[in-house]
Amino acid sequence: MTGETDLVKLLKTMQPELSEREYVFCSVTTGMAAAAELNPWAVITEDEGLTVILEAAGAAEKRMPYDSVYKRITLHVHSSLNAVGLTAAVAAELADRGISANVVAGYYHDHLFVQAEHAEKALAALRDLSARNRG
Repeated sequence: MTGETDLVKLLKTMQPELSEREYVFCSVTTGMAAAAELNPWAVITEDEGLTVILEAAGAAEKRMPYDSVYKRITLHVHSSLNAVGLTAAVAAELADRGISANVVAGYYHDHLFVQAEHAEKALAALRDLSARNRG
């Protein structure tokens, strides 16, 4: 099943949903096996090591250092990995409201990690963006 590429359709049907869970970004330099033991939400391979996205509670339990706590907003539209403009439109909307976003794209959905204290404001901004594109 191919994902949607039309930006207007993506924006008007993105259905942002805020997860109740809190997440953190941590760095692991001991390899994939060690990262897997942390039960990560995601693992990103970088030259410096592995970045793992973990639930905050699990990171605290494992005494993993982190800088900030985030909440995840999932866009429930099956966006194509070749779609142009979705990440830019979402990032611009959040930036206009002073909210940073870290985007992770999966095969079916895009996920945005926003600072926990701005999560509700970010969700409202994305709903506004979606509504403006339905008009």
